[in-house]
Amino acid sequence: MKEICDGEKERILKILALLEKHYPNATTALRYENPFQLMVATILSAQCTDKRVNQVTERLFKKYKGPEDFATAEPRGLEEEIKECGLFRNKSKNIIEASRIILEKYGGRVPDEFEELIKLPGVGRKTANVILANAFGKPAFAVDTHVFRVARRLGISDGKDPLKVEEDLTSKVPKEYWIKAHHWLINHGRRICTARKPNCENCFLKDFCRFYESRS
Repeated sequence: MKEICDGEKERILKILALLEKHYPNATTALRYENPFQLMVATILSAQCTDKRVNQVTERLFKKYKGPEDFATAEPRGLEEEIKECGLFRNKSKNIIEASRIILEKYGGRVPDEFEELIKLPGVGRKTANVILANAFGKPAFAVDTHVFRVARRLGISDGKDPLKVEEDLTSKVPKEYWIKAHHWLINHGRRICTARKPNCENCFLKDFCRFYESRS
């Protein structure tokens, strides 16, 4: 872990305390019943809202029960089922291939190790970290567009890409907070620190925010 000064540690802990106070029940918005369903839902969520994904998976998981059904799915049929999520051809291909690998290599169970997860088609760093944290309760910090934006605005990271932001977050935020902080930052990004018109004046973090400082 990178060494950070005591003042910065204190600032980050105050930010985390405020986030926890305002979003005490924050969790993933994706609906799932097991690690495999979460994997499919997270793959579908690329460039798509969680609300839309949940609408699609509500019917999808009734028809396709598990990796066996997805592995033997007819590509065009699956494409039609997930069309509303966008990028449906690529997502369909990845889900079918990932399901086959899970059956053949992992006995039908989604692996719970990062290095194994990212070998699956359609599973990048963000998706792997989402699965580890939410399905297996393992400390991981997934960086989506909200986490990326809020972490940079708060000055926790100045990373130009998600990997750098992830490195900064995991080095500066205590490990026991990683899973919860991911959800707190997402909630804050959706409700207050929005991309186009952040509600800075009514933000409970403005006293700790580098972005707000720069605008004042």
